[in-house]
Amino acid sequence: MRALGQPEVLRAAAFAALGSAVLSAPRLLQWPEAPYPIWFYEALLFLGGMVLWAFVFAWSSRFTQRPVFTLHVAQKDFVTALVAGIAGALLQYYLSDPILRARIPHDFPANTKQWLGMTLFGLAFTSLFLVFAPFAWLARLSGNRTIAAALTIAFGLFVVWFKNQRSPTPLEGSALAGLLATRFVGGAFSILFFIRGGVVLAWFFHLLIQSRLLFE
Repeated sequence: MRALGQPEVLRAAAFAALGSAVLSAPRLLQWPEAPYPIWFYEALLFLGGMVLWAFVFAWSSRFTQRPVFTLHVAQKDFVTALVAGIAGALLQYYLSDPILRARIPHDFPANTKQWLGMTLFGLAFTSLFLVFAPFAWLARLSGNRTIAAALTIAFGLFVVWFKNQRSPTPLEGSALAGLLATRFVGGAFSILFFIRGGVVLAWFFHLLIQSRLLFE
């Protein structure tokens, strides 16, 4: 736990949290019925993001054997992320999106501005909350990145299930199974690319998946 208090960890976490808060702003500005001012949510994202990024900077490199942010990615890992991202985008576009769009249209952007806001928020905070931070924390607790990866995927599935249960029109049967299967595969690949290429490679994969929504 002492690694969390290291000045370089706190400094990196603060800068990364500030970036996450700034990139999340377009999505928050698209929330007209927000009960509190946008600056309140920005402050929450910064403070919460700083804690989550501190987990990542303190512990992830120990288990991934690479910096959190790096552009030095092996060619085979880049190609794998490229192929997986394109394949995943096509499969979701033709198989799951038509069903999910009819049931949960608020999860899909109506225009390019909304797509940009949703994508930036996904890169800046959702990936941090669902993949990077839990993986680093669980790896630190278990001492095993395979166990950490499995539990991180399970956490992501629980979040999807919980969100669905709280929805006024929850998915059931094959629709829910398809959504969980999509999140399972996406979460597994996100963790794989985070381990193999850090945040940037995982973001690249996520961006490819999200790009399908530009063609809706």
